[in-house]
Amino acid sequence: MPEQTTVDAIVVGAGPAGSAAATVLARHGYSVILLERGSFPGSKNMYGGVVYPRILDQLHPEWWLEAPIQRWVTRRSTMVLTDTQAVTVDFRSTDWGAPPYNGATAYRPDWDHWLAGKAEADGALLVCSTTATGLLRDGSGRVVGVTTDRPDGDLHARVVIACDGVNSFLAKEAGLYGEVDAANYTLGVKETIALPKDVIDERFAVRGRDGVDIEILGGTSGVNGGGFIYTNLDTLSVGVVLKLPKLGAQKLRPEQIIANLKAHPAIAPLVEGGEIKEYSAHVIPEAGLSMMPTMTADGMLVAGDAAAMCLAAGIWLEGVNFAMASGMYAGEAAAEALEAGDTSAGGLAGYERRLNDTFVLRDHRKLHRAPALVLSDRVQHRYPAMIANTVERMFRVDNPSPKPGLRRILNEERKRAGVRIRDLAKDTLDGLRTFG
Repeated sequence: MPEQTTVDAIVVGAGPAGSAAATVLARHGYSVILLERGSFPGSKNMYGGVVYPRILDQLHPEWWLEAPIQRWVTRRSTMVLTDTQAVTVDFRSTDWGAPPYNGATAYRPDWDHWLAGKAEADGALLVCSTTATGLLRDGSGRVVGVTTDRPDGDLHARVVIACDGVNSFLAKEAGLYGEVDAANYTLGVKETIALPKDVIDERFAVRGRDGVDIEILGGTSGVNGGGFIYTNLDTLSVGVVLKLPKLGAQKLRPEQIIANLKAHPAIAPLVEGGEIKEYSAHVIPEAGLSMMPTMTADGMLVAGDAAAMCLAAGIWLEGVNFAMASGMYAGEAAAEALEAGDTSAGGLAGYERRLNDTFVLRDHRKLHRAPALVLSDRVQHRYPAMIANTVERMFRVDNPSPKPGLRRILNEERKRAGVRIRDLAKDTLDGLRTFG
């Protein structure tokens, strides 16, 4: 712990949000301590494996020249599974394999360590193996620092930025969160499976540093959620995201659900012969706008997962880009408030203004219906069979029977799946309102 225990800013959590905030503040010339409870940044963090770093164009221009990516995502697939069927919409673009790129697979420890190193290079002081255990307040109730788990480890600051993850104890202690509802969360569980690079290249039809992102509806053993497969250089990230109440209401453990997914006839050939190198899990704030806390308090801001900055919209599954953006804007707002000498909630109001004026909250507002729609029972348990059976009948040759029309097939499979016309119409309308 540094001898100087009073600084301009303390950023709690050296994940993407925290490192972005610390970088901005350090570049403005303010003294910043970046606290990390792990032994190094990223040691306690997990995500599926895809990052969309466009926001870094502003923070670290030409980031792609040095960022620790595994592969550039040049192929994006959406797969719908039943027990015996798979329907896949597959898109690939060579443009995504060249600057400025679109998305990339990366290991979270490498990514977080790199971002924190950039903050250090700009002047932030990184302090690892230190947990912020609570908030310090002055007589008026304004946040003036944090307590830590180190002896005599109280740290005082003019502003605190909480980037301490999805279960943010600091945001809760500050009274910024309402009642916690388990229905707003999912559990992401992932296996990292080793395979030789040439095997991955052949199975996924890619070469060099090109990679694949497969998002899956179905295949989660009846638990509402979804699956994913991401290609790294010589490993695969294979996992599921499971709605907590639905997971708790049945007896299968997450690792068995992943095993069932890997055994599916459409997935088994992709993972065959792989060796499990790592198993990890992470709670995800899934409900978006409806579960976000108050973002500011006197002397304090909240960013990243701590502010529920995760876009789980089916088509778009993003988190790290929102974390980095919210951290960057938190750093800008804090620097603005420090310069003005006003770190009250009013003085820090530039943070929410920045969030509202950019993609961060605009995307969340536009897609606020998406989590409930995508995780609904109909989308999860009825539509996969309706879609797969419709496609199967379109391509099936039943000579000498005459070919039925698509409208007839769709109507028959809708009835077979137990989907009422009014429910289909409602979900279609909700989908158009959400994604249109």
